[in-house]
Amino acid sequence: MPLLASISSIDLPFKIPQQEVKDYAHRMFGSSFPEVERILPVFDHTSIQMRNLCKPLDYYYLPHTFQERNRDYITLALDYSVEAVEKCLVSAQFPKEAVTDLIFVSSTGLATPGLDALIINKMRLNPSVNRMSVFGLGCGGGVSGYAKACTLAKANPHAVVLLVAVELYSLTFMRDDFSKSNFIGTTLFSDGVAACLITGDQAPATYGRQVAFVASESRLYYDTLDIMGWDFMDGGFKVVFSPDIPSIIARHVKKDVCSFLEKQGLTLADIACFIFYPGGMKVLAAYEEALELGGNFLETTREVMADYGNMSSTTVLYVLQRFIEQKKEPGYGLMASMGPGFSCELALIYLN
Repeated sequence: MPLLASISSIDLPFKIPQQEVKDYAHRMFGSSFPEVERILPVFDHTSIQMRNLCKPLDYYYLPHTFQERNRDYITLALDYSVEAVEKCLVSAQFPKEAVTDLIFVSSTGLATPGLDALIINKMRLNPSVNRMSVFGLGCGGGVSGYAKACTLAKANPHAVVLLVAVELYSLTFMRDDFSKSNFIGTTLFSDGVAACLITGDQAPATYGRQVAFVASESRLYYDTLDIMGWDFMDGGFKVVFSPDIPSIIARHVKKDVCSFLEKQGLTLADIACFIFYPGGMKVLAAYEEALELGGNFLETTREVMADYGNMSSTTVLYVLQRFIEQKKEPGYGLMASMGPGFSCELALIYLN
């Protein structure tokens, strides 16, 4: 089975308390958004304490064109990707020449050539690296990207697959968009960068705790295309964020998870670690109500959301890293995230 050789994540230089973001949002929206006073308390109900941001708050208060923000995305995404990859290589004690495949996942900026090509150039990786750039999976991209990396490693037992996920959500912020969805986005979303090295059976030995990939599954729900995503406007990426997301999760998640586990001869009772993408408090509540597991099975997910905010696709990889570092007893882990489509991404792993 493919193994996780190492995982890394980035604490960005502008980790800012939620209260400071709230104060800035009040200043930015106060004179132009009539509902600001009524909706402002949402900041206090997210359970987020810190926000992981790639720029200081003053940056978002000033006007920037989409071109300027996207240039910043490319520069910062490249720099922090390289930092995350280098941390992975050091942790796994792999030379960069060992990398055979590179998957880059992001939905918050545009680049052609893609960031995969930019990373290979900057790090001088093997020019024959098999590369894949994945855009449009949104919050589901972390689990989907992990599953795709493991699938490559399963197909080639000598593979050393590098997965890089970058979401600089704050750079998509449109300061002249006074819609409710944009305001709600300012209460939740943050920036994140994570990287993983995943190896095939006959690749160099891994170091530290072994995490084996078992299976994965994707589920797309028909007629839900307008639930989550982007509207591409002259000024950039306008967030689409429906209030129906928690109710859709509540209707589908238990059936989908149980069906997926049943194919592996397992039930929910066999899962030791629930590595879920948080979404927000209502999404977490929907998971808990639907799965009916009792206890605080989403504690680690809640901790990551409190410490960083909602970092879209990268968040679930931060949760995975925290589970590994907690050194709990060996057992199965279930990775799950929801994304545009509307879709559910699932992956089953075993933490040894």
